[in-house]
Amino acid sequence: MRRRDFTALVASGMVAWPIMALAQSNEQMRRIGMLLGISDDQEGRLRLAAFRQRLRDLGWIEGKNIHIEIRFAAGDPARVRAHAEELVRLTSDAIVSSGTPAAATLRQMTQSVPIVFVVVTDPVGSGLVVNLAKPEGNLTGFTNFELSMGGKWLETLKEIAPRTTTTGILFDPANSPNITDVRSTPLPVRSDCISSMRRSASPPRSNA
Repeated sequence: MRRRDFTALVASGMVAWPIMALAQSNEQMRRIGMLLGISDDQEGRLRLAAFRQRLRDLGWIEGKNIHIEIRFAAGDPARVRAHAEELVRLTSDAIVSSGTPAAATLRQMTQSVPIVFVVVTDPVGSGLVVNLAKPEGNLTGFTNFELSMGGKWLETLKEIAPRTTTTGILFDPANSPNITDVRSTPLPVRSDCISSMRRSASPPRSNA
C-alpha cells in the first residue's frame, strides 16, 4: 500500500468514527497508539511522516494536544502480542493497527479502546467486525482486498502474459484471512486456463 493511501485511510477513519471523540477539546492531550505489522525501515518511517503531517493539517500537534505511541511488529507474532498488551495498558484513547494479526490480537485484549485497522484482508471472516456496513463493537477500519476478485486476478494475468500457464500463490499460514483468500481464488475454466500452485511460507521470526 502506498503511504499516501495509508495516510488517507487511517486519518479519514479517525476523523469519521464518532466513538473516538478525539475532537472534543483541542487543548486536552490525547494518546494514540499505533501497532504496525511493518518494519521500522525507510518505508515505515515515510508512512509515519505522512500520517503525522495529516494529523497536523487537522490541528493535532504532537506534544500539544496529542501523543503518539508507535510500535513496529515486523511480522513477528510475539512482538504483536507484546506491543498490543503494552498499548492497551497505556490506556490509549484510540489505537491504529496495520495488518490482520495486529487487529485480531488487539480485539482479544480490549473491547473498550477504539481500534481503527488498515491492511486487513477479510474483516468479517476474521471475526473483527460483524459486517462491513455496521462493524459494531470497538473496531472499524478498511479492507485492502475484495476476495471475490480472486479469479479476475488470474484472468488479468492471462491477458497481460498470454503464454503464462502456471502461477504460484504464496501465503502465510499464520494469517487466516490469507488462507481464505487462497481458497476463494477460483481457476479460470477455459481450456487455456492457468494452473495454480499454492505454497505456505511463514515470515522469519525475531529472536529479540
